Amino acid sequence: MTAEHVLQEVATRVVVLRTPAVVGVDGPDGAGKSTIADALAGTLRDAGSRVVRASADDFHHPRAHRHAEGRTPETVWLRHFDIEALLRELLNPWRAGAGAEYRRRWHDLATDRPVRDPRETVPQDAILVVDGLFLHRHELRAAWDLTVYLDVPDDVGMARVIARDGPLDDPERYVGAQKIYRAECEPREHAGVVIDNTDPQEPMIVD
Repeated sequence: MTAEHVLQEVATRVVVLRTPAVVGVDGPDGAGKSTIADALAGTLRDAGSRVVRASADDFHHPRAHRHAEGRTPETVWLRHFDIEALLRELLNPWRAGAGAEYRRRWHDLATDRPVRDPRETVPQDAILVVDGLFLHRHELRAAWDLTVYLDVPDDVGMARVIARDGPLDDPERYVGAQKIYRAECEPREHAGVVIDNTDPQEPMIVD
């Protein structure tokens, strides 16, 4: 199955949702989340849908908070993302419906500074597509109308991250965080669509 066919199949599952709709694209580091989310947004727009893109990467805690208890798999899992802000500023307003005010960014990871862009208004008949890590954690499960989980072996994902960003100081802490996540939240079992994205040229829907 080609990537285009996979995106078309996912899009058919999205367009039947009530709107405004909230779609999450989850997966481990290097799985291709932002690439798939961007491509899905493009496919939906080509089909006539109004789409807003956002990323959980814009809802990190500040670096001091993330590293206050060391740099371990447990701190990546527990301290990296500001789940309260992600819900309060972005997901809950979209769940409230058209006319609610939201922010699609809260923290700039590169500069480690807060982002306070003007609030936007949730459009009628629109779809929010959010990519990010740990989107099936228990606090977020009720936020999604549909989720996509990209299933990629840890070594493949880490190799992609290193090729993209350069050497990591401790890649095992990110792999370890994913192991904690999979054990506690079982994202494959809870996703609406599971895609084997080991080969991004030939992804496969496996659910």
